[in-house]
Amino acid sequence: MKYVNRFRVGPGSDVKLKDIDPGFKDRHKSHKEAVEEIARYQTKLRELQELLYADGRCSLLICLQGMDTGGKDGTINHILGAMNPQGCRVVGFKQPSVEEQAHDFLWRIHRAVPARGEVAIFNRSHYEDVLIVRVHDLVPKPVWSGRYDQINAFEKQLVEGNTHILKFYLHISKEEQLRRFRERLDEPAKQWKISASDYTERKFWDDYMAAYEDALSRCSTEHAPWFVIPSDHKWFRNLAIARIVVEHLEGLDMKFPPPAVDLERIRREYHAAKKT
Repeated sequence: MKYVNRFRVGPGSDVKLKDIDPGFKDRHKSHKEAVEEIARYQTKLRELQELLYADGRCSLLICLQGMDTGGKDGTINHILGAMNPQGCRVVGFKQPSVEEQAHDFLWRIHRAVPARGEVAIFNRSHYEDVLIVRVHDLVPKPVWSGRYDQINAFEKQLVEGNTHILKFYLHISKEEQLRRFRERLDEPAKQWKISASDYTERKFWDDYMAAYEDALSRCSTEHAPWFVIPSDHKWFRNLAIARIVVEHLEGLDMKFPPPAVDLERIRREYHAAKKT
C-alpha cells in the first residue's frame, strides 16, 4: 500500500485519535535501520521540487498541525529542509496581528499560499481557527462551527487554481509530549522553546483531541486530504511524511520545459570559443 493512502483520512471518516497508535513505526525497528531510506526520500524530494519549480504549472501547499512538541519544526528541518530554498518557503501562523484581526480569518492565509512552481509549508494554519479558538472559547460556537465549510470551499478554490494541498496532523501521545517537555528543560539548546503555556495547555488535552477529530473528519476531502502521522518516533514521522510528499509529486504530470534558446547555435558558439 502506498503511504499516500496508508495514513490518509478518507472523506466522511469519523476520526477517533485514541484508536490510532502514535508510536507506530512500521517495518523499521529503529532510526538506524531507517537512515538510508530517509536519505533516499530526501534526495527525491529535492529532485521533484526542482521539477515542480521548472515545470511552473502548479504549486504545493503543505500544512503541519499538531500539539506542542509534535514535531512541526523538526519536520521542516529534517525533511522539507532538503528542498531548495529558492522555490520553497515556510510560513508560521501565530496569534493574529491587529491588521489580520480586522479581516476575515482566511485573509492572512490566502496572502501566504504558494505561487505556481513554489512549495509553501504552513507551520500551523487556517485550522487554528477551528482549534484554539474553539478550545478557549475565543469566538462563539456558531462562528467557529461555520468555518469548516468555509475552509473546504477555500481549499477547493486553491485546488481549482492548481495548488495541491497535503495536510499532516502530527499525532503524539500525551506521555511523549511530557517527555519532550522534560527534554527541553534539560537541554540548554532547547530551553528557548519553553513557554508559559507548555504545561497549562495540557489540561485542555481532551478538548484539543475533540477539536482535532472534528477538523480531520469534516475537512479531509479528495482534493485536500488530511493524514494522521504517528509521531512519537521522530524518525518515523520524517520518513512517512517524506514518502507521502514524494508519492504525491511523482503522480503529477510534471515535465521540464523545452529550452528557450537554439541549442545547436549555442553549441557552435561554445566550440568556437574553445578554439580562440
